[in-house]
Amino acid sequence: MQSGNSQPDLCSYFRDMSIFQTDKKLWTLIIVASLGYFVDIFDLILFNVVKYKSFQSLGFSADKINEYEISLFNYQMSGMLLGGLLWGILGDKKGRIRVLFGSILLYSLANIANAFVQSFEAYAAWRFIAGLGLAGELGAGITLVSESMQKDKRGIGTMIIVTVGALGAVVASLVGKYFEWNTAYIIGGVLGLILLLLRAGTFESKMFETTKNTEVERGNFWTLFTNKTRLKKFLACIFIGFPVWFFIGVLVALSKYFFKFDGVSIQDQVSQGISYSYIGLSIGDLLCGLASQYFRNRKKVIFSYLLSSLVLMFIYLLNTGLSFGLFKIMSLLIGIATGYWALFVTNAAEQFGTNLRSTVTNTVPNFVRGAVVPITYSFKYLVAVFAGTEIIFPSKGAIYAALIVGTCCIAIAMISLLVIEETFEKDLDYQEV
Repeated sequence: MQSGNSQPDLCSYFRDMSIFQTDKKLWTLIIVASLGYFVDIFDLILFNVVKYKSFQSLGFSADKINEYEISLFNYQMSGMLLGGLLWGILGDKKGRIRVLFGSILLYSLANIANAFVQSFEAYAAWRFIAGLGLAGELGAGITLVSESMQKDKRGIGTMIIVTVGALGAVVASLVGKYFEWNTAYIIGGVLGLILLLLRAGTFESKMFETTKNTEVERGNFWTLFTNKTRLKKFLACIFIGFPVWFFIGVLVALSKYFFKFDGVSIQDQVSQGISYSYIGLSIGDLLCGLASQYFRNRKKVIFSYLLSSLVLMFIYLLNTGLSFGLFKIMSLLIGIATGYWALFVTNAAEQFGTNLRSTVTNTVPNFVRGAVVPITYSFKYLVAVFAGTEIIFPSKGAIYAALIVGTCCIAIAMISLLVIEETFEKDLDYQEV
């Protein structure tokens, strides 16, 4: 491998990628983190796939379903926002391994409990608890793997985690389609509990162990706001992820605003769109990680993805004669174009010292997930402005609204890239003071 930021030849590139294959403990760590994120995404998508089945089974009245759907989503998102903060702080104070398995245990038990709810109140409570658990796994896994691998190889480990995890959406769609809603929740919970059996093969980050034995303050979330440079970096890390959830949360999940396909229900349209977009995300994360390793750069690769997603957004929204087959292909391409999630979370982990790394790496992706709420509300507000008093699906006003909100999200992400530093091969063994 050449030194600095020079581009390697392909042979040395793939040869260097294979160096860590002989480390069985490291592979166990990567596998656990990958499967944990797989179940994480499985649960997030499963709720969207089976919610209408569960509402009907529980006897919720038709006029309440829309209200319940929004409320349950908000409960789950509230749990994730709070959990991202709590798990992040705990990871810096008590260790990354405890957070990794603690979060897996919590959302697995919540999934199983979800299968036995008999009321909206119980459903809401367990979605909140599931959100708490789901908030900790990805950040803990990325932090742990980033600190445990060679600095020029850690992007490979985090790439594997997110690539495997994104496939959880595909499996969730299939399980939700072919199983009863409560059985599907139990399957998700059992998958998570099985992962706990692999705990014995994992290990704590040496960087954390070293920092634990010093007097430096760990996991103080408020120190991110007491230093102007740290605050700018923290906010920039969050803003870089906005386009991902705009594309999935608006262009795909709310595709009824843009397209209507004969003989296809809205539920099937959304389910198929999300499945194909997450397949694309998995492909995109794989390609993004490989590109980052090959070009030895994080920022340039993320920028290229943002630029590609901007072009794709215009093609998607301005193609009003889309068939359902082309819609699925476009959903796949949308996933690929926004498949920089692994690099986005890795970048957040690499921007901060060991005593704040878990806090940042857990809060950033969950704050981005939470941003889907204001992004969606902004979109719907503009739709109403353009449409007036009556909204007809599909809506021309929705196209203008999506173009405005999407362009703003991408522009903010591009500007944020200028604020952060390039972190490929950065030494992570330091503390924030």
